[in-house]
Amino acid sequence: MKTPQIVTLVLVLLINAAAAFPVDRRDKQASWDDINVVTHGLLQLGQGLKEHVDKSKVLMRDISGKLKAFNSTITALERKQREQDEVLKAREVDAAKKAMAKVDEVMKQNEDIYSRMDSLEEKVNQEFKVTQNASFNVDNSAKPFVQRVLAAQNRRIDQLVDKIRQQQDKLEKQSLHLQALQSKVAHKGVKCHRRRDEEETILRDDAAPSDSRVGSARDCHDLFVHGQRASGVYTIQPQNSQPFTVFCEMSSEGGWTVIQKRFDGYQNFNQLWESYKKGFGSLNGEFWLGLENIHAIAKQGQYMLQVELSDWTGEMKATRYGFQLDAEEEKYALHLEEESGVDLTGAKGLPFSTADRDNDMAANINCAELHSGGWWFSSCGASNLNGKYPRRLGPVRRLRPRTMFWVDKKGQDTPLRTTLLKLAPLTVQLQ
Repeated sequence: MKTPQIVTLVLVLLINAAAAFPVDRRDKQASWDDINVVTHGLLQLGQGLKEHVDKSKVLMRDISGKLKAFNSTITALERKQREQDEVLKAREVDAAKKAMAKVDEVMKQNEDIYSRMDSLEEKVNQEFKVTQNASFNVDNSAKPFVQRVLAAQNRRIDQLVDKIRQQQDKLEKQSLHLQALQSKVAHKGVKCHRRRDEEETILRDDAAPSDSRVGSARDCHDLFVHGQRASGVYTIQPQNSQPFTVFCEMSSEGGWTVIQKRFDGYQNFNQLWESYKKGFGSLNGEFWLGLENIHAIAKQGQYMLQVELSDWTGEMKATRYGFQLDAEEEKYALHLEEESGVDLTGAKGLPFSTADRDNDMAANINCAELHSGGWWFSSCGASNLNGKYPRRLGPVRRLRPRTMFWVDKKGQDTPLRTTLLKLAPLTVQLQ
């Protein structure tokens, strides 16, 4: 109700009240004076209320204008931040592309040097053979000339080897720089979506089933049986063993426990017995799970080993074996029941060998020293998936010493680019 209406209503009530009680003229005059005083007070009160309301309206309009300006400033800042993030991301992507182009250039140079080195080696061998075949016709004055030619060729080969090493160092530095740039780009993407991911994580946590048995799983297939479907690093605990972490490769039918993985040569596999016993490397990169851990898994029952190999031409091969591994007292002897394809060891029940534990079957030769790394060697020639990672960027004509390799049933040796060894229970039909 507005202030004039209130004042009018009060006046009417006062007049009616005065008319209801007859008084003399002097009392009536006093009553009208009182009414005037009250009316004047009410008018002043109404005017004060009206001014207060007007001031409040002005103040609210001012506050609303400031809030709009603040919201506009926040929106502009957010838009500017997004633009800066896009510019930074574009720069990082451009830098990554440049680094990749540089890596490709270095790789091409490296391949060219290898080709030139092979050509020089062939020329030297040809010259040497010619010299040997014609040695009976060469007099004493011609022999020093041939020796000088061979010495010059050897120096040239040494220079090319030094260049190869320099190119390899540059390639490794470029690869590390590229990995750093890729990590920055990935971090930016994670940072932009962090809030949404946190909300989704809360929802998933509320809906996810309990994984209290994950830590006590016997192997990766046991994790699969209990609901785990994502490939990654998990903790398992085989029977009568301490828990340890593994990398699980999950398929639609079950889970594989990966025991060896190689793909870029970043991890050094030229290790001694204790390292091969305990394991080394990164589960998210190249690694060897460890003979003791592999034995802890394999002794639980019948397992199969799947060997996945690829060469520098991109050809992939996969072979399965029945798998058993003895304890350290039996030198971690390997027993394979071959299904088809490659014979990894050349014999059954071969003990494991390293440079400081020569358990191979070759007489007067330490196969681990000859081929580098640790493996189940027979006569040093069947296979070695833990040898030195080849730095060759394409197919080669012959096997280079100390690199990882395998020999097929036709006797052909092929340098490898990637290797993957993984275990699963023999009773499970996995693809």
